[in-house]
Amino acid sequence: MSDGDLHPLCNSRDLADGGLAVPFDVVHAGQTCRAFAVRFRGEVHAYLNRCSHVAMEMDWQPNRFFDDSGQWLLCSTHGAAYDPATGACRGGPCRGGLVPVPLVEREGVVYWQAQYPFAPLAF
Repeated sequence: MSDGDLHPLCNSRDLADGGLAVPFDVVHAGQTCRAFAVRFRGEVHAYLNRCSHVAMEMDWQPNRFFDDSGQWLLCSTHGAAYDPATGACRGGPCRGGLVPVPLVEREGVVYWQAQYPFAPLAF
């Protein structure tokens, strides 16, 4: 992995365990998609913001994906529940899991990694 493949996303302190997500945009398989990063049990994770049940954005309020317990990522539309550590479906009308976006955390900064099928937006 070269550092050229890493794109700064946020400061590590911007992601609190079970707290607000940090949104970002990626190109996934040729399409611009919204993604989000969260922290769960000390680790950072990112996924495309698309429910596996119906390809709709999941947050129930801007950047809010966790349920009240901080243990599950919920889809606001149909209530699908996902494991924050793996993106795996754990309940509700899911068809598979969330699509993970590779993240790296180094020296107080969280980066997302551009690798197939993910690419940065072209301006």
